[in-house]
Amino acid sequence: MIISIASGKGGTGKTTVATNLAMAIGSDVQLLDCDVEEPNSHLFINPVFEKTITVTTPVPEVDEKKCNLCGKCDEICQFKAIIVIADTTVMTFPELCHSCGGCEKVCPENAIKETSRELGIIQKGYRNGIEFVHGKLRVGEAMSPPLIVKVRSFTKPDKFTIIDAPPGTSCPVIASMKDTDFILLVTEPTPFGLHDLKLAVGAVKMLNIPCGLVINRSDVGDNKVKDFAKKEGVPVLLEIPFDRNIAEAYSRGDMIVEKLPGFKETFLTLYNNIKKIVS
Repeated sequence: MIISIASGKGGTGKTTVATNLAMAIGSDVQLLDCDVEEPNSHLFINPVFEKTITVTTPVPEVDEKKCNLCGKCDEICQFKAIIVIADTTVMTFPELCHSCGGCEKVCPENAIKETSRELGIIQKGYRNGIEFVHGKLRVGEAMSPPLIVKVRSFTKPDKFTIIDAPPGTSCPVIASMKDTDFILLVTEPTPFGLHDLKLAVGAVKMLNIPCGLVINRSDVGDNKVKDFAKKEGVPVLLEIPFDRNIAEAYSRGDMIVEKLPGFKETFLTLYNNIKKIVS
């Protein structure tokens, strides 16, 4: 089973839920941190990394001696990663390329071949029974979905897999959520939390994937988040109180399921409820 833990906004406690759920289960579990622009699950899991992989993506390279400046590559590229200027020269912009390969296929002179551009790295490690994988996007790189897809390629069907998705509702989040069995949304009972929760629920409904809700810092704010969840038919599976002890554990990089009594059982109950909904 694959679940994705997401949120409409940053700072709601998404990584706290992902890491503590993985730690509570403890064995035969994978944690994939797909927040490749700012991964931080490793700060809490503290895995021993055993492998680092450099990830690249194909981009076009033009042989100007063969190119007849026909402009067909320019026409097919919707992102203007390759353009013909004034019928005198052809230019490529690798950072804009989405690696579809269309320019190479339509070139009548076979003047375009693929070269590679580095996207970032993937690191794989372990802590006890947890298999951990995360990606780190190269500084200055704009496109994170290809690296997220590569991180997700490490999913093992025989393990319970937790995906720590990026915040928001944009393309990287969709890449982290699609083709999963369940989406666990994390929010807070504030106007900002409600606003972005509405966006997240809308995205989940478009993907037609069952979902549930965790309300962090549940005893602040008001009941509008609960009212919205009830209206939309999204079950509230866990409420985490606004507690100084939790905040102190988080600030030290400690796991609340290890440091605070009762929370391991709480997260195991969350795990069992997710399994019931999926089955």
